Amino acid sequence: MRDLDRIFDFIAADDPAAAREWVARLQQRARSAADLPLAGRVVPELENPTVREVLLKSYRIVYRVVDSELHVLTVFEGHRLFPDDLGS
Repeated sequence: MRDLDRIFDFIAADDPAAAREWVARLQQRARSAADLPLAGRVVPELENPTVREVLLKSYRIVYRVVDSELHVLTVFEGHRLFPDDLGS
């Protein structure tokens, strides 16, 4: 949620309505990924089959598959460096 709050704040500085719409789209993309969590690609930086991601334009939604659940680890703009605190 912290990542989404930061994304919202950044976009809202110019256009609050667009920020609300974009965050809602990111949330919907994560919910869609939950239907088939193994369909997301393995995160190349980690090469761990339980840590996967889906994309929405240039944004990366990184999640861990635990049993049949999807746990979102981070959401960030893909031009930024991969967060090094995620580990594997």
